Amino acid sequence: MTAPTPIRVLLADDQTLVRASFAMLVASAGDMEVVAEAGTGRQAVDLARSARADLVVMDIRMPDLDGIEATRLIAADEDLAGVKVLVLTTYDTDEHIVDALRAGASGFLVKDIRPAELLDAIRTVAAGDSLLSPGPTARLIARFLRAPDRAMSAVGGPDVLSERERQVLTLVARGFNNTEIAEALGLSPLTAKTHVSRIMGKLEARDRAQLVIVAYESGLVTPGAV
Repeated sequence: MTAPTPIRVLLADDQTLVRASFAMLVASAGDMEVVAEAGTGRQAVDLARSARADLVVMDIRMPDLDGIEATRLIAADEDLAGVKVLVLTTYDTDEHIVDALRAGASGFLVKDIRPAELLDAIRTVAAGDSLLSPGPTARLIARFLRAPDRAMSAVGGPDVLSERERQVLTLVARGFNNTEIAEALGLSPLTAKTHVSRIMGKLEARDRAQLVIVAYESGLVTPGAV
C-alpha cells in the first residue's frame, strides 16, 4: 500500500530560532515535511512557488513584506491556488488577524500554542478546512469586523441563502465542523458538507474562513451569540 504524500510545509518567520523550533517539530511528524524556510514575506511568496509548498505557516510581522501582504499575493496567484496559508500572531495584533483572513488565510494560530496543536492545525488547514477558534477569539474577530470603517468585502451576503443554509452558516461561524453541524441540525455529515459547499458557491467564498467573515460582517452572527 502506498504511503500518503507528506504535507509540504513552508515556514515563514523572521526569527531564525522560531523557524528552527517549528522545523524540528514538523520534521518529527511522519505525515509532513519542511520544504523551505523564509525570513521575509517576499521570500515566502517566491518559495511558495519554487518549493511547491502545500501550506505556508506565515508570521505576520516580517521585514520587506509583511505576512498579510504576502498572504494576499499568494491567494491572488492562480499558480498558487492550492497553497493554504496558516498565519501566526500574538494577541497584541488582533486587528491584523482579521486583515490576514480577508487577505486569504485559512486560519491563524497564537505563537504560544502547544506543539501538538500546531501539527493538528497544519493537518486541518492542509485538508481544506479553516482553523477559526470559537469563544473569545471569535468574539475578538467580530469586534473588528463590525467596526464602522470596515466595508462589506463579500460578493454576496446571507440574504442569498435559504433558511437552512443560514443556519449552517451560523454554526460554521461559531467554529462547528461538519460533524458537529450535522448533530446540531439533525442532518447526516454528508448533507452538512453539501450545505457548506453550496454556501461557499453562493457567496463565492474560497473556504470556511471567508464564510466566517461574511457571517460576522453581515450581522448574522454577533459576539454575544458565540
